[in-house]
Amino acid sequence: MMLDDTIAAIATPIGEGGLAVIRLSGSQALAVADRSFLPVGRHSRKPSEASTHTILYGKVVRDGKQVDEVLVAVMRAPRTYTREDVVEITCHGGLLAAKAVLDAVLANGARLALPGEFTRRAFLNGRLDLAQAEAVADLIHSRTELALRAANEQLAGKLSQRINQLRDDLMNVLAHVEAHIDFPDEDIAPDTREQLFSRLEQALVFMDELLRTANEGQILRRGIRTAIIGRPNAGKSSLLNQLLGRDRAIVSPIPGTTRDTIEETANVRGLPVVFIDTAGLREAQDEIESEGVRRSHQSLGTAEFILHVLDASEPLNSEDEKHLAQFAGKKRILVRNKIDLPEQLDLAALERCAGVCSVERGKSGLEPACGVPMVGVCCLTGKGIEQLKDAIKELVWSGEIKSEMLEVMINSRHQDALNRARMATAQTLDALRADAHLDLVAVDLRIAVNAVGEVVGRTTTEDLLDSIFSQFCIGK
Repeated sequence: MMLDDTIAAIATPIGEGGLAVIRLSGSQALAVADRSFLPVGRHSRKPSEASTHTILYGKVVRDGKQVDEVLVAVMRAPRTYTREDVVEITCHGGLLAAKAVLDAVLANGARLALPGEFTRRAFLNGRLDLAQAEAVADLIHSRTELALRAANEQLAGKLSQRINQLRDDLMNVLAHVEAHIDFPDEDIAPDTREQLFSRLEQALVFMDELLRTANEGQILRRGIRTAIIGRPNAGKSSLLNQLLGRDRAIVSPIPGTTRDTIEETANVRGLPVVFIDTAGLREAQDEIESEGVRRSHQSLGTAEFILHVLDASEPLNSEDEKHLAQFAGKKRILVRNKIDLPEQLDLAALERCAGVCSVERGKSGLEPACGVPMVGVCCLTGKGIEQLKDAIKELVWSGEIKSEMLEVMINSRHQDALNRARMATAQTLDALRADAHLDLVAVDLRIAVNAVGEVVGRTTTEDLLDSIFSQFCIGK
């Protein structure tokens, strides 16, 4: 990857809008802007003549013709996002206006940026470490306030500080070990050996604490997939609309209305939950419904838990019993819909089929787990929906969501690196206790140090960077 060229991209979403921003970064950003920008007004000037962090008014021109009326923000290195010279051109929104300005700066010497290339330059130039760079993407993709807070904590360097301290502690142990390799006649003093044991044990405890945040971190970042299932006309689409707070799915008394899966994300007690409304599970009546049922089963394969909707105004039938048994291995909540109508559902039979426990009573609206949770709702009036949200939160995330937890929620890449670091650290500790040759001890310890360094990018490869930054949008 070249860092001596100048890159440009549209930094705002493509589409209609009041304004669009075209961002340039690189050693020739000011020169490219000079060739593209015509100052207007007595106090306006060329970008290369402007002081840092100032805004200029004028026009973008190409081949002597005006492209758009713009404002140009000049930011000189190193006080910029990339620690390079940066120019941001604000033009009128809309696909054509933004593209015309971008084409003008590309024609004047800039290169179209790759996905995530601005943030990659920020990392390579020491503006951000790798964990902070990933937090930028998490910030953009946040779907709840909790996810946003977690991303901001990571961007502020809270996770990085702890990872760097862990790496420093392991490096100190490695320095002691290598010192004794260099001077083999000097035995490690008993008190020093005990200190090394203590440091390695503390490192293992700390890694375990971080690894315990992995599942919660992944839930906040990508959401948890939840399939809404049940036989036709049980109220699945009505339940989806209630959970979303708007009419998203078509609701009809005619069984089999939903022919395809519908996916929407809702904020449930601060957690992003991806609800999948499925076609009613039954023997299909035609080819289209058959495809809908097939897609429903496909969605069930990727769902992490299910909401099984039952019609409380009708007794259990063979299809209900079949599906209760079929999905017994899945995390699930049974949703008794239509509780405003006379109860026809045999709760004793339901207990035999699924081992349910009601979550409608108790001080907090929830009882201790005693089997499969069940909530009664009326999708017509919204009764019971808040209790259902509580039950979903309890099933997905046990316990309170604390601020300090949000500071260090690791992602799957961090989890993989820390698992490798933990294994190597444990092997180091075992080897030291067994009086193994110090060369072998040092090998495992170096593996642990390098794996921990991967989290913040102090140990990295070009392939790893390609994998991370390719997931960013162009312009970021």
